[in-house]
Amino acid sequence: MTTITADAQVPLRRNEAAKHILAVTRLHFVNKTQVLYVPIVVLGIVFLLNLAIWYIIVAANPSSSGSNHLGYSGAVSYIFVYSMVVAIQVILRSFPFSLGFGVTRRDFYLGTALSFVIVSVIFAILLTIMSSIEIATNGWGVGGRMFEPNYFSNSFWLARFVMYLLAFLFFLFVGSVGATIYMRWRATGITTFLVILAVALVGIVAIITLTHGWVAFGTWFATTGAFGVTLWTLIPTVVAGIGGFLALRRTTPKN
Repeated sequence: MTTITADAQVPLRRNEAAKHILAVTRLHFVNKTQVLYVPIVVLGIVFLLNLAIWYIIVAANPSSSGSNHLGYSGAVSYIFVYSMVVAIQVILRSFPFSLGFGVTRRDFYLGTALSFVIVSVIFAILLTIMSSIEIATNGWGVGGRMFEPNYFSNSFWLARFVMYLLAFLFFLFVGSVGATIYMRWRATGITTFLVILAVALVGIVAIITLTHGWVAFGTWFATTGAFGVTLWTLIPTVVAGIGGFLALRRTTPKN
């Protein structure tokens, strides 16, 4: 009887965990203004400003239409940085609240990860649609590039979608691991993390410089292409995801 009862409780526990995971995911979308609407509106404003600048440049110098200097725009990077900030905020704000309602750390993290995937898909679809329109209109009629900059040029729409999706996942999970480190070890932990990260980056640069490997690095970067380089971001994304979960397992909310 005991074995039968224990076996029967397994599906119940799984259903309860699934409910908690979905509840956490819905919790992150309660404030849709912060998570979705604000970044889209700001991105739209940035786009209109870029469009105005492009038309002014072309009006002043018609020969500049379609030139390379209209094809390099880092304006779209705003939404990636914003997504990282959102990841930090949702972890810091929602974690203590969720635990207060009996959600386990595991269910909270899985629900948060699911919300990251949903946000990434939404924004990746948006940027893919805008980049497709940009291509179809030859850069909004003046050869301008914001959603499909030169280093993404001539890429298939599905490849652009995957690149945008992986980029959003990278920034979201990196932001979340920073938030979990801060919650567990506070300022000391996040400072140590940033110092280690800086030392690692300087070490990599030093190794490439001392071995005269910049030419080989540039060749690899050009050969791999934007799609291949973006695929490599899966490694730090997965590491950040696992690291964030491990740090969160023993984290206690503090005022």
